[in-house]
Amino acid sequence: MAPRFVARQLSHPRGFFGRVIARLMNVHNAAMNTFAVQQLDLKPSDRVLEIGFGGGASLSRLVQQASFVGGVDRSEYAVERASKNFAEAVSSSRADFRHGSVESIPFDSRSFNKACTVNTVYFWKSLEAAFAEIHRILSPGGRLVVGFLPKEHMDRMNMPADIFTTRTPQEVVDAMTKAGFTGIRIERPKPTTAWNVIVATAA
Repeated sequence: MAPRFVARQLSHPRGFFGRVIARLMNVHNAAMNTFAVQQLDLKPSDRVLEIGFGGGASLSRLVQQASFVGGVDRSEYAVERASKNFAEAVSSSRADFRHGSVESIPFDSRSFNKACTVNTVYFWKSLEAAFAEIHRILSPGGRLVVGFLPKEHMDRMNMPADIFTTRTPQEVVDAMTKAGFTGIRIERPKPTTAWNVIVATAA
């Protein structure tokens, strides 16, 4: 598969190859997803939103540990798949998966007290607009967890620049700060880990 085709499927899975890519990314992102969920420090009363849940690698843990799980993804296939896989939680109003983008999250303001996203910041049109929208849907004191591979590593993959926008940790931190997040810190399981998980609190 050509890099451009792969990049398009990573940014917006669809069709047969979208299903294949979703499964592969679940495996590839397993460690980052697990670490990101740990940083959420979920409680049984939490209402958590996952942005760009894709193949749904983290959804099982979220549904098991939180009182309510919301999800937004710009892939209709991802939304359909999650709604089917977690039909019982959806029917009991413990989960709701919607088609949409991070720049216009289809949930009410202050609907959640925790939110997470892994390997999606490359596809956001604007970090500032995205974090402002995430801040809107979080209650004061809510926690945000963002996992991604920094620019220095992403650039080595030579993904098409019109599909992937690589981000430095400082760019992400600055945009979070501008949106009103505080207590921002970068976490890694090991000092040698290439990827970052940034944790922040909604002021």
